[in-house]
Amino acid sequence: MSQIKTAMILAAGRGERMRPLTDNCPKPLLKVAGKSLIEWHIDKLVRAGISKIVINTAYLGEQIEASVGDGQRWGIEILYSHEVAALETAGGIVNALPLIVSKQFLVINGDVWNDWDYRTLCQNTALDVDVDADAYLYLVANPAHNLTGDFSLNNGKVLDTPEFTFSGVAIYQQCFFEDAAEGKQALAPMLRKAMKKQRVSGHLQHGHWVDVGTPQRLKELDKHLTNNRD
Repeated sequence: MSQIKTAMILAAGRGERMRPLTDNCPKPLLKVAGKSLIEWHIDKLVRAGISKIVINTAYLGEQIEASVGDGQRWGIEILYSHEVAALETAGGIVNALPLIVSKQFLVINGDVWNDWDYRTLCQNTALDVDVDADAYLYLVANPAHNLTGDFSLNNGKVLDTPEFTFSGVAIYQQCFFEDAAEGKQALAPMLRKAMKKQRVSGHLQHGHWVDVGTPQRLKELDKHLTNNRD
């Protein structure tokens, strides 16, 4: 497989749990160690060889576009899929497909942080080896706020039984969404349906991962990164 060159960053959510920090600032623009969450992703994606990033926006989306721009700063192409009201994860991806174009693409939640090397993700050959898989999920050990977990793994296949937490990072085939209707819809039901057909593969990813879902977690991550600068 040629290296994945296209990524999508999900950035349309309201960030209710982050209020009041998100009352006037979209969650992906909240900063840790002096850099916004979305910039952490973009910097790593560029180093990984990604040449095109699609960002979906809704709530305060104009701020994201004004801050990030068209990608010239990074020497890549950045496009925006605007939503009048947030379409949830699957709906947002379906809405953005005309901009994505690529057969395979990486999707990252804009409100997570990790220390992963995205080059490894972008060179993932699993979907070529496993021709029966339409999606490849990166799972992580359960954090304190999700001790039950979301999915499990069995010989590389993701099962709909709780054991590990879905990181919000995944690789998808365009065909995974080909039958999806337009409009607001969640991703989890689509994934669970595909899991029943054994069409979802995955990997337990190690390293530091944070779902930056509350002001406290944002503060803790900022402290960690500030105290562990190279």
